[in-house]
Amino acid sequence: MAAWSPAATASLLRGIRGLPLLHCARRMFASQTEGELKVTQILKEKFPQATAIKVTDISGGCGAMYEIQIESEEFKEKRTVQQHQMVNQALKEEIKGMHGLRIFTSVPKH
Repeated sequence: MAAWSPAATASLLRGIRGLPLLHCARRMFASQTEGELKVTQILKEKFPQATAIKVTDISGGCGAMYEIQIESEEFKEKRTVQQHQMVNQALKEEIKGMHGLRIFTSVPKH
């Protein structure tokens, strides 16, 4: 059996993207970040007919990258690229400070 060493243990305790597992667990169970709340509020204002909006900070909580899922009647009869352009336009100021953005749009199924 190998001897215990702090360096070896530290590498085992690393999570996704090199973040400590404890940080990942804390983020997983935490409420929304300020950035998530801000983006959600903007989308609610820009898409008042939205039936579902979910914003997730996928950068580990630093606000550099978000995943957005939004379902709205406003996307009806629009191509996916047009739907994504609408979301990008709604968030044009916030996007300036982001590294990346994943967008998933849909129309409510009745």
